[in-house]
Amino acid sequence: MAVDVQFNKEMVPVKIFLGNAPWKKPGFYGVRAGSRWPHFEVDNNRYMPFPFQLAYATAFLEQEKFEVLLVDGIAAHLSDTQFIEKINDFRPDIIVLEVSTPSLTADLKIADKIVQELYKPARLVFCGPHAPMGDPEFIERHLDVDIVLLGEYELTLLNMVKVLAEDKSLLEVPGLIYRDQAGKAVPTGKAQIVRDADAFPWPARHFLPMDNYFDNPGNIPEPALQMWASRGCPYSCSYCIWPQLMDGNSYRPRQPEKILDEIEQVCSVYGHKSIYFDDDTFNIGKGRMLAFCREKNRRGLDLPWAIMARADLMDREILEAMAASGLKAVKYGVESAEPDLLARVGKKLDLNLVIENIRITKSLGIKIHLTFMFGIPGETRASVEKTVQLAKRLNPESVQFSIMTPLPGTRIYDELLECGHLKVTDWEQLDGYFSSVVRTESMSADDLEEAVRYAWRSWVKHKAFKGLTASHLIGVAKMLPRYCRNPIAAWKQMRRMM
Repeated sequence: MAVDVQFNKEMVPVKIFLGNAPWKKPGFYGVRAGSRWPHFEVDNNRYMPFPFQLAYATAFLEQEKFEVLLVDGIAAHLSDTQFIEKINDFRPDIIVLEVSTPSLTADLKIADKIVQELYKPARLVFCGPHAPMGDPEFIERHLDVDIVLLGEYELTLLNMVKVLAEDKSLLEVPGLIYRDQAGKAVPTGKAQIVRDADAFPWPARHFLPMDNYFDNPGNIPEPALQMWASRGCPYSCSYCIWPQLMDGNSYRPRQPEKILDEIEQVCSVYGHKSIYFDDDTFNIGKGRMLAFCREKNRRGLDLPWAIMARADLMDREILEAMAASGLKAVKYGVESAEPDLLARVGKKLDLNLVIENIRITKSLGIKIHLTFMFGIPGETRASVEKTVQLAKRLNPESVQFSIMTPLPGTRIYDELLECGHLKVTDWEQLDGYFSSVVRTESMSADDLEEAVRYAWRSWVKHKAFKGLTASHLIGVAKMLPRYCRNPIAAWKQMRRMM
């Protein structure tokens, strides 16, 4: 075990392996790094998020001339054995794995395999949005893990590597917990974050299978480049993990010119045909939005693009400018048709404004993906029905129905735990597609699981009656096995509807 590997001046840690380890089970693959909602996807789906923080962390280390290797075992479709072979072939001094709450059991298992099969001693480092790692007991209990990086970890990792390379004390590096020679966990305080989002080097994409990443709302042309145009989010939704666990609601926008410089260069290298901005909230700041559209048009950068945005921050002027500069699709989070439920989780949306801006968005030919979730405290059968009817009335190009899944470290997790409406026996239950770990005053966990299945059945019927083609319905049908107790019956139902 790598309990307390000691480095000396003859064994300077200059080679760093960064990885998104394989995570799968029969019929499903997991998505972890790059996803603000770690979960399992059905094998025949294509969604594959880009591992932003791992790629930025790698770029920071390369900038300082450290020897690094970044491997996305999920996107590269590697087995555990193949992933570990990559580590041993590289022979690193430090191994960094991004982990998550739903994948933690699998993460610990592969960590143990890595430690057992290492050709040479190495420090094993965990990072990512799993709040219980911030408890010193975590590292004392899991002896394979030598160091935990807390929160937004790119700068912390760089500082840690520099200190170890100089054979200095890790106490000099804020933002981590490490095990000392006596086996005791030592926290070093709150992490520092990079305040200027344009100070980050561009992600180290050259290590990664770029053609395998897929998040194309509105079917924007393939391949689509996934990017961040900002960091963090100033809003306070009680269920959202990245602002609460990774950067403390620290919103840091990039300058439009810097974003477009990256687009021009990266797309010329990799041949991307469109851009998807997966920011927590892309459309903050009207002036910045209009400036981005003007500069994109001035450069003649004729690439379609899509964004993750808040509908209540839009207006006709912004949307018209975005459409004129090639915006083809937008993801809006609506979550519920009941304002009181939204207020309970800190999502302060004016639903009337949301509905009006969705109408304007659609009128400009911009395709829409809407997200809804069931299980917010106070949810009832009536509010479920109201939300399903709103989804059908808004009639977006695509939807996501899920169960509210509180992850440890979020405010909603603590609130539901305190009132007895949360029951977690296994971290893998915190998925939100397949099972509910929450209940409300009037709905059980089983009721909420049925609510999601009902929403999908209603949505499929709605789209069928709207005259969609067989190919569109097949796309919807591929989603149904997540929500139906009998996937075969789901397929038969879809065929009857076609």
